Amino acid sequence: MSAKDQRDDILGRARVKDDDALRAYYDELAEQETGALWTVANDIEPWEPTPKSAPTIWRSSSLRPKVLESLDLVKPEDAGRRVVFLRNPKRKDVSACCGWLFSGIQVMRPGEAASAHNHAASALRFIMEGAGAYTVVDGHRLTLNAKDFVITPNGTWHEHGVLEEGETSMWQDGLDIPLTNALEANFYAVHPDDFQNSNLPFDASPATWGAPGLLPAKETWGAFYSPLMKYSWDKTYEGLQNYARVTDGDPHDGIYMRFVNPQTGGHPMATMGASMQMLREGEHTKAHRHTGNVIYQVAKGKGYSVIGGVRYDWQEKDIFCVPAWTWHEHCNLDESDNACLFSFNDFPVMEALKFYREQAFPENGGHQEVTATA
Repeated sequence: MSAKDQRDDILGRARVKDDDALRAYYDELAEQETGALWTVANDIEPWEPTPKSAPTIWRSSSLRPKVLESLDLVKPEDAGRRVVFLRNPKRKDVSACCGWLFSGIQVMRPGEAASAHNHAASALRFIMEGAGAYTVVDGHRLTLNAKDFVITPNGTWHEHGVLEEGETSMWQDGLDIPLTNALEANFYAVHPDDFQNSNLPFDASPATWGAPGLLPAKETWGAFYSPLMKYSWDKTYEGLQNYARVTDGDPHDGIYMRFVNPQTGGHPMATMGASMQMLREGEHTKAHRHTGNVIYQVAKGKGYSVIGGVRYDWQEKDIFCVPAWTWHEHCNLDESDNACLFSFNDFPVMEALKFYREQAFPENGGHQEVTATA
């Protein structure tokens, strides 16, 4: 008996050997749409999480021209949303970017508008470039500026556009469509009037709920999602810089801050979380892994990440993913300036189900051996 077989035997792992009688028995079970657990137990109960996604990077230098090309090929009113989605090579069957998360790049010209709709999936936007873009979320009108983070929680009416005087604008869309579909809970609806009618001033949400350390004394909010729907880059970056002055940071993530619901301190939405982290000049974090999938977008700077032993070099606007339970570490290549990574994840689901777990890389001073470069 091999060492593995001995371990499996001691720990109660299934290792039943087939014979003619068993094979006949399995055929009889199958006729009744049943099966023997011991034939699948080792696959459905792995020793540790087994991610179905591959670490992947989508570089802006090659992807951006193809996204811009769609401007001349498809109208937003015909496409619903003019989006080029990011497909993980191992998740093509569910159109996922990583795990059960979807990602796509949306682009719009000045004067264009996509009609209002809602769906069961939660959504978020990270603005890549442009000016004069906007979104309307359940009547809340929000301007979209470069590197802002905006939420459109599940079930909310939302629409997007760019003002006539604006610039061609591009942003990353993040959604939990694959998860919602896996749970067989998705729906989609188009607004009966095509567009929302709102008298609220632009950016009323961040003006009301976005002051650091302050909440409006007599405002109420009964929704399950954050009343702060836009998290502006200038305040986020200022927060990172302030925090960097008083902390050594996290050994695995550097200066790491997560976006929160200002009323509760929890995640802004029920199923997806988001963070911004800063790697100081020349900083190289130690490797770790965790349950939950993460999609990163480079907000500032240049560097590389080692994911599962493979080095992925990145620069501003590149997008890459880290599948669940995959070792990863980050390095800022600039010795004179910081780098910032925006990311979104499925941590709220992991935490709500009590599945979240994290582990530090135990060898080589916390760093992986680089076996390849992507």
